[in-house]
Amino acid sequence: MPPEFHLFARGPRPVAPFSHAVETSGFVFLTGQMPTNPEAPDAPLPEGIAAQTARVMDNLALILGELSLDLTHVVQVRAYLTEFTRDYAAFNDTYQGYFAPDSRPARTTIGVTALAVGALVEVDCIARRP
Repeated sequence: MPPEFHLFARGPRPVAPFSHAVETSGFVFLTGQMPTNPEAPDAPLPEGIAAQTARVMDNLALILGELSLDLTHVVQVRAYLTEFTRDYAAFNDTYQGYFAPDSRPARTTIGVTALAVGALVEVDCIARRP
């Protein structure tokens, strides 16, 4: 079965040429989300790592919802931080609220020099259909 490519009108406006998600063999690969507001894509980014992390996670949840999934279906996460040392603890404080303590996905967090739109954080993930 060929992959399905998803781009949703309600999703955040893409900042590059990509699909919001690609689905194949029961797995759903979500593109890294930025802390942009889908309802006001040209608005300034939220201030600080906590607010940007919440917006990114909400954007991932929105895309999953468009696929009739939610964060409980996420099996793997990659997070990218531009200020790793400064923001890692605050990122974790916000991030952990999106998953039950006994069912957190596997995760890798990477420090990077820059992200699109001047964001402090970007998160992508892989979900699995039940």
